[in-house]
Amino acid sequence: MVVLQQLRDQIDQLDQQLLTLLAQRQQLVADVGKVKHQYGLPIYVPQRESEMLAARRAEAEKYGISPDLIEDILRRIMRESYLNENKFGFKKVNTTVDKIVIVGGKGKLGSLFATYLSRSGYSVAILDKDDWNQAEMILAGANLVIVSVPINLTLETIERLQPYLTQEMILADLTSVKAAPVEKMLSVHQGAVVGLHPMFGPDIGSMAKQVIVHCHGRYQERYQWLLEQMAIWGAKIFDITAKEHDQSMTYIQALRHFATFVSGLHLSKQPVELHQLLALSSPIYRLELAMIGRLFAQDAELYADIILDKSENLTVIKSLLESYQTAIKYFEQNDKTGFIQAFEQVHQWFGDYSEQFLQESRQLLQQAYDQRR
Repeated sequence: MVVLQQLRDQIDQLDQQLLTLLAQRQQLVADVGKVKHQYGLPIYVPQRESEMLAARRAEAEKYGISPDLIEDILRRIMRESYLNENKFGFKKVNTTVDKIVIVGGKGKLGSLFATYLSRSGYSVAILDKDDWNQAEMILAGANLVIVSVPINLTLETIERLQPYLTQEMILADLTSVKAAPVEKMLSVHQGAVVGLHPMFGPDIGSMAKQVIVHCHGRYQERYQWLLEQMAIWGAKIFDITAKEHDQSMTYIQALRHFATFVSGLHLSKQPVELHQLLALSSPIYRLELAMIGRLFAQDAELYADIILDKSENLTVIKSLLESYQTAIKYFEQNDKTGFIQAFEQVHQWFGDYSEQFLQESRQLLQQAYDQRR
């Protein structure tokens, strides 16, 4: 149809103009990145982002454009902008630091931190599992030593470092459990100690908006520059005690990972075809399948270590089984009223977060729908 083709041609021309504008914006982002690098400004500035989004939403309404549409577009553009700003590196917060050693730096997370520290102007050396015969040479003169090894090797690795540590060094770890590693670091090292837990995987494209948990060990004034450096990368630093951290991780990590593992295990034993489930799935079920499948694309040993870390994890996991058994009884006994009452109790527990999560999940589900083919 000629008329339709003409309209499509006009749309294609406008899309070309959009590409030109995006290229121009990307160049401006590059210039912003250079300025931020020069002056040590953080990649992510929440106030600037929220003000810009609010202004564009208001302007969109004047043009008869959905504010949600323009916010979706801008958030995707900003995510790309954060990625591009990384290319220009970051200001070096502590110019007196000559050398940083990452123990386990060839692993995925260790490599990520090595990259960010190098882009910040620090000299980074790696002490990996096959390098211990050179440990004295590698660790000599280090200002900061970061332990980034599997959970089950963390304590013995910290212990193994003791002969090479000097009081001037800062000792840190990136383990996803904190109480035992921080305690061990404090016992083997008399200098500054800090426990860190990056709440993200090594496959992130940008540190912007990512949470890094900070558990104080000793002499924060000596390692404060490291927290400031990570903030410049765009990370959000969350302060908490090691004990409180581990208690929260029982629910955030151990319980969640176990439930996801069991969901995948159970599904794999059912008389179903995964490709058919995907073809028939609603956006919410497809997203749930993606979260389950994502787990099994990663390191089984890591998840086993997280769940096995402490006995409290198993206690909470067993309580999940009890909750399943309680919930099943509602339906075995045809107790619709009991189910509704329990449902309402949980609704009250979530409070205002229910509505917040509903809105957030709608955005996620829309993105999941967009990925369908």
